[in-house]
Amino acid sequence: MITLMGKKVSEGIAIGKLSFFKRTTKEIRQINVKDVEKEVIRLLKAKEKTQLELKELFEVASEEVGEANAAVFEVQQKILANDEYNRMINAIILEEKLNAEYAVITGTEEFLKSSIVAEDPDINNHHEDVKDVSSRIIRVLTRSWKDKLLVDDPFVLAADELYPSEAMQFDKAKVLGFVTKYGTINSHTAILARTKGIPSIIGLGEALKEDYQGKTIILDGFEGKVYIEPDYTTLTKMQNKKDANLVKLKNLERLKGKENITQSGRRIDVCANIGTAEDIDNVLRSDAGGIGLFRTEYLFMDPSGRTPTEEDQFQVYRRAAETMGAQPVAIRVADLGDDKQPTCMDLSEDSGFGYRGIRVLLDKEEMLMTQLRAILRASAYGNVKIVFPLITSEEEVGLLKQYVEKAKEALDYDKVDYNKKIQLGAMIETPAAVMLSGELARELDFFSIGTNDLTQFTLAVSRDNQKAAGYYQQNHPALLKMIRIVANNIHLEGKRISICGDMAADLEMTEFFIKIGIHELSVAPPSVLGLRKKIREIQ
Repeated sequence: MITLMGKKVSEGIAIGKLSFFKRTTKEIRQINVKDVEKEVIRLLKAKEKTQLELKELFEVASEEVGEANAAVFEVQQKILANDEYNRMINAIILEEKLNAEYAVITGTEEFLKSSIVAEDPDINNHHEDVKDVSSRIIRVLTRSWKDKLLVDDPFVLAADELYPSEAMQFDKAKVLGFVTKYGTINSHTAILARTKGIPSIIGLGEALKEDYQGKTIILDGFEGKVYIEPDYTTLTKMQNKKDANLVKLKNLERLKGKENITQSGRRIDVCANIGTAEDIDNVLRSDAGGIGLFRTEYLFMDPSGRTPTEEDQFQVYRRAAETMGAQPVAIRVADLGDDKQPTCMDLSEDSGFGYRGIRVLLDKEEMLMTQLRAILRASAYGNVKIVFPLITSEEEVGLLKQYVEKAKEALDYDKVDYNKKIQLGAMIETPAAVMLSGELARELDFFSIGTNDLTQFTLAVSRDNQKAAGYYQQNHPALLKMIRIVANNIHLEGKRISICGDMAADLEMTEFFIKIGIHELSVAPPSVLGLRKKIREIQ
C-alpha cells in the first residue's frame, strides 16, 4: 500500500479504479498504437458522441432559426455516417496502425480529394462541413476523460491539473472523485468540485505517478490522504468512514424545512452557489433559501465551442427562476478571464492580471447586451436579480446601469415581459470596492462579498499560485477588517449584504458574520445543511 498526502479540496470518501487524464496538445501527432482494435473502438465512441452532439444542435437550431437554416447539421450527420468517409479513416488505423486523431485528419484529407465527394449530392459543395465534422470528432477524442464517461464503470480521475471548463462537465455518477499533481484549494476548479460535492485532493506532486493507472485508490477528502492499492484493514476502515459520513449527511436531512435562527433569535439566510443548469436541482435537494450566486461564465465553456445564444441563456435562467419560485436567484453576468477561459472565444492573449469580469464584458458590448436581455426576460418568471463582478468605481456602475436600461428599452420595443424593478447588485472583490462601498451602496440594491478574490487582491497573492499558497489566508486581520467596513457601510444605506466566497462555508467564521450583521451566506449546495446546523447552535 502506498500513501500520498495532498491538500483537501472537497470532503468525502471515494473508492475506485484510478484513471489518468492526459490533455493532448493542439498539434495532432502521428502515434503508433499497439492495440488496433481498442483504437477503433475509441474512434467509434467518439463518433457516437459526435452524432449525439449534431442531433442536439439540429434540435436547438430548428427552434431558434428554423429547420431550413438548421439543415446544415443534418448534412453533417450524413457525412458522419458516410461509408467511404469511415472506411478511409478506419483503414489508417487498421493498416498503418496509427492513432485515431491522426487517422481522422489524414482520412479526411484523402476523402476530400476522392471522386466520391464530387458524385455524392449529400457531400458535394460541403467541404467545410466535412472539415467541421472531423474537428468535432477530434475534439471528443482529445477530451480523453470525456471518453471515459462513455464507459459503464465509475472511476477516480487523476491529472496533472484540471481547468474549470473540464471540471464543470464532471458527471458525479461516473467521476467518483479526482486527484491532481498541482493546483490550489482556492482555484475555480476547486470551487466547482465543492459545488458538485465531488471528493477531491490536489497538490500530490510527482508522487502521483501514471504507473498507478488502473489501480484501486481510496481518496480521503477529509484528511487529504490518498491510498494506492490499500490493504484490507485500510479498505475496511475507509469504507466504515464513508458509511459514517453517509449517516451524518442523513441526519442533517432532518434540518430541511427548519429556520436558520440562532439560539438568541438572530436569523440569517442560507443560499446556494451554482455554476451550471445541472446544479439547479442540487439547490432544491439542499433545501437552500435561494440561489445566492449563479456563476454564468460556465455557460460559455461548453466543450463544443458554441456561443450560448440569448435563447440558450434565457431557458437556463428561466428554469432557475421557476424552480426557486419566490426565493431569490442572483445571476452574475459572466466573470470570464484568468483561468475561466471561454471555449467560444479566445481571451488567452488578453487575460493578463486584472482583465476579467465586467472589464471583458464592457469590451464586448454585444455579449453583455445578449446576457442582460436573457436575464431580464427570465425575471418575469421569478425573483431574479443581476450581479456585476469586479466593480471598482462608481463610473462602472453608472455605465452598467445604462446598458441595463438599453436592454430594457429593447425588450419594451419587442413587447417582451420582464421585471421593471429588477434589483441590481455588485460583487465586493477588490480593495477599491471596499473603500467605495458606501458610495456604491447609494447606487445599487444589494452586495455580495466574494471572499476568494478579495483575499487574493488584498494580500497580493494569486489564488492559483502554488508557491505563494501559504500567504493566502482568509482569516487575515486585514481581510476581516475590510469585511466589517463593508458591512457597516452597506448597513448605513439600508441595503443587503451577503458572503458568497469559500469563507461563507467556514463554520469557524459563522458567528463573526452574524455578529457584524451579514444578512446572507451563500455556499455550495452540499454545505447548506451543515451551515444551518451551525447557525442553530450559536447562542
